[in-house]
Amino acid sequence: MIFQGRSRRKPTGGLYRPHRKKRKYELGGEQVMTTVGDRKIKKDRMMGGSYKIRLFADRFANVYDPEQKKVIRAEIKGVLENPANVHYARHGVITKGAIIQTSIGKARVTNRPSQEGIINAVLIEKIGEAPKIS
Repeated sequence: MIFQGRSRRKPTGGLYRPHRKKRKYELGGEQVMTTVGDRKIKKDRMMGGSYKIRLFADRFANVYDPEQKKVIRAEIKGVLENPANVHYARHGVITKGAIIQTSIGKARVTNRPSQEGIINAVLIEKIGEAPKIS
């Protein structure tokens, strides 16, 4: 858990004297880096009693094909690029907006896998199809 409250340090370098303890609602969770691998999830309780399903790794994605208007469960081969961070593609981290290579072609991730527990994507380019010039 990460404390997300005010720092104990003043801008001058001195310390603020604590007037109360840290509260549970001031704690945040660790960042989850979703990668390609055997499915691994964790269920975290959030405020209000709701849950977030943390996805650490998954081998499959729900890929929407706009031409056929169908959703296909495709196997993820790897991460091609990730606009969130230059190093994420190299490490194989999947976030919203990442371009992944699947068994049916290139796809762009449309959801937040580390917070939703599943990977949804839209097909950009099918395997064996020439890239579209726009």
